Amino acid sequence: MDSGYPGASRAGMDLSLTDTQQLIRNSARDFMTENIDSDYVREMESHDTGSREEIWKSLAEMGWTGLLVPESDGGAGMSLIEMAVLLEEMGATALPGPFFSSAVTGATAIAEFGSDKQKQEFLPRLVDGDLVTALAFLEGSAAWDPGVVQATATRAEDGWALSGSKVFVPGAAGADLFIFAARTSQDGAPEDSLTLFLVDAKRLDSSAIKALDSISDDRFAEVDFEDLMIPPDAVLGEVGEGWSALKRILDVSTAAKCAEMLGGSRKAVDMTVDFVQERSQFGRAIGTFQAVQHRTSDMATDLEVGRQLTYKAIWKIAEGKDYAHDLAIAKAYMSEKFPDICYGAHQMHGAIGFTQEHDLQIFSRRAASARVMFGDANHHRQIIAEQMGL
Repeated sequence: MDSGYPGASRAGMDLSLTDTQQLIRNSARDFMTENIDSDYVREMESHDTGSREEIWKSLAEMGWTGLLVPESDGGAGMSLIEMAVLLEEMGATALPGPFFSSAVTGATAIAEFGSDKQKQEFLPRLVDGDLVTALAFLEGSAAWDPGVVQATATRAEDGWALSGSKVFVPGAAGADLFIFAARTSQDGAPEDSLTLFLVDAKRLDSSAIKALDSISDDRFAEVDFEDLMIPPDAVLGEVGEGWSALKRILDVSTAAKCAEMLGGSRKAVDMTVDFVQERSQFGRAIGTFQAVQHRTSDMATDLEVGRQLTYKAIWKIAEGKDYAHDLAIAKAYMSEKFPDICYGAHQMHGAIGFTQEHDLQIFSRRAASARVMFGDANHHRQIIAEQMGL
């Protein structure tokens, strides 16, 4: 189901792959084919960190953990477009592990908002695969807006005193560094009093991280930061300006999640096409029946629309253009269509597609989780409505 990917162009959005993007896609497909199969994905669902050490190191050796890190900090210095090409291939194999939270969310946070000291300390380790990060933002209501944050950070003589807990922190058990959002003032609007902090996981008590059940392998956890002291240089960005930084981090992560969802959608369509060509009823392949053809065609159409919306938003982010409207549309669409495509795949497969042993359920569970990450369809519809003045 490949129809090309957009690359940056001064004249507009170019739907062809650049040589570099083609190389990334080919390398990613080769690596995933050789190393990431459904048995590995299932095995990692009960693994401590969700990734074997040798696989994680291989991702770093390929340069992928540092794709968004500037060359001056030891990374590849590439754009979100190249990362999206890579993530689409990872999404097509349901790659488990902390890649997204570190190489996308963590890399964006530190590379764009870290101090010189923080960049020097953390980015080389992130590039080498020696540092795993996790975003600690959501709280009780699990809403993706600044008003959700009730955790506080208070100035102390030797740093900051944190108080509060976070929920649905992805990959918390294997994280080395948390990006923690806290309220440093009770004055003004919710977005005017937030600050981001980099919290060393070693400062947490062993009982601070409590695993949460998840339909997918995101390894969500509740993390308790109560009565935790951190040094004064742990602030990421500026005090009281955490929401503007966090919004940028969330936007990049949202766009990247759309690319990952696109890969999973593509895999579900490919699996379905293969199945309906091979499965026979009444003496012929079920793919020759009009109802099957039309349902599968609808899935392919949804996939292609999702591709265009996703890469348009990603291209605008990479080019520094106004992307807010396009990003909200892309995530609203993918939040609905990834699960819909998987549901259509289940319909075409019949009973076997619903069994735990079938690979399709891996992607259905991924779709259910990705649907709400960084805001579900209703969250982004509200953003679109506000942009239209409604």
